[in-house]
Amino acid sequence: MLGKYCLLLIFSCLFAVRSSVHSRRYKPTWESIDSRPLPEWYDNSKIGIFIHWGVFSVPAKQSEWFWWDWKGLNNQKLIDYMSLYYKPNFSYAEFAPSFTAKHYNPDYWASVFKAAGARYVVLTSKHHEGFTLWPSKTSWNWNAMDIGPKRDLVGELATAIRKTDIRFGLYHSLYEWFNPLFLSDQANNFSTQLFPKTKTIPELYDLVNTYKPEIIWSDGDWNATDEYWTSKEWIAWLYNESPVKDTVVINDRWGSGIICNHGGYLTCSDRFLPGSLQQRKWENAMTLDRHSWGYVKQSTTADYLTYKEIIATLVKTISYGGNLLINVGPTAEGTLPPIMEERLRQMGNWLKANGEAIYNTQPWVYQNDTLTKDVYYTEPKYSEESSAYAIFLDWPANNHLELGAVSANGNKTEINFIGADGSYTPLVWSKRGSHIIVHLNPIISDLWGWVLVLSHVVPI
Repeated sequence: MLGKYCLLLIFSCLFAVRSSVHSRRYKPTWESIDSRPLPEWYDNSKIGIFIHWGVFSVPAKQSEWFWWDWKGLNNQKLIDYMSLYYKPNFSYAEFAPSFTAKHYNPDYWASVFKAAGARYVVLTSKHHEGFTLWPSKTSWNWNAMDIGPKRDLVGELATAIRKTDIRFGLYHSLYEWFNPLFLSDQANNFSTQLFPKTKTIPELYDLVNTYKPEIIWSDGDWNATDEYWTSKEWIAWLYNESPVKDTVVINDRWGSGIICNHGGYLTCSDRFLPGSLQQRKWENAMTLDRHSWGYVKQSTTADYLTYKEIIATLVKTISYGGNLLINVGPTAEGTLPPIMEERLRQMGNWLKANGEAIYNTQPWVYQNDTLTKDVYYTEPKYSEESSAYAIFLDWPANNHLELGAVSANGNKTEINFIGADGSYTPLVWSKRGSHIIVHLNPIISDLWGWVLVLSHVVPI
């Protein structure tokens, strides 16, 4: 009976600890906000899909910043382009009816993202142009329900994604290039808050309460401070009261000077890949098109990352403790460009074989090998064994891979090679001083980037 009471006491204590964690309230200060533990699902997921889609997908010229470059920067090339191909005085708003999404199949998108190995998806609910992909009450006649598709694009994708085990998230731009309210606040040096109080913050409440995204990827923050955006107050509500308060994750773009300093995880800059272990969780938001996040009609195959570049970026990002958010830009009709879909499926095929070295892992003692170039390490997060994964991106000419960061643990050490079908092949290994030399079997495979499972090893 004593054992039974002890167990009851332990479970009671555990319940009390868990309840206290969930009942903790966060204050509207960065110190309090930054103290919130990052939900574990995010770190374990490792790979997400970013989707840049909007009215900018209609001209599909240069980048998703087309409107700003044309009218804000007065880019002469774009002025000449519009003069040549469009009627005089053509306005950006006139592109909206052509944003039809007529071939948009969110279930198919979800199947592609699943095949890519993604564990979360982040859709642009609104980019800096201000056009919302949901029927926003604060964006009259400039949303996907009133004009163009006449559909709730956000809601449809949320439903499709939730048929899978992928988490659903939303990107949202705090500012809008040419919104009169924002321009008025800007003209007053942001001493007034007409725009955030009547547009930005109501939109964020609407998105969270309606679609319950588990990621809020904020952007467009740099013009004004977090005080202007009232970011801390809204995040405190998100963490304390919202329907996703226990699982939601946010990034770090909430006002000038906040990026790379405060928030749920750090993005620091687009395509952030620091090359070293960071003190806080971070994300590498990058895009398949080297030059644009939105779809560009004139992009050629040379403008897209190759399969090898994607795998190399993935491996480096995960070994240094980051997550990879890989962006696609659909067409105005709602299709995924074939080259983008192909790249995602190629990444997914690699992950089917080698995903155990990516998902649910953490950085090892060494992130890259101390001797051999282009060898990166991870380790399983929940294993009690002294094990690690070595991912190498360059096959040695003599089929001998020397690892300078790894030493054997007596006769217990085992090394296995993960094949293209995910199967293990035991390998012979030898020693050179304290180093391990792995004797690889020559293989022929479409996969590039190979994984060794190192069991019972110790770092040098």
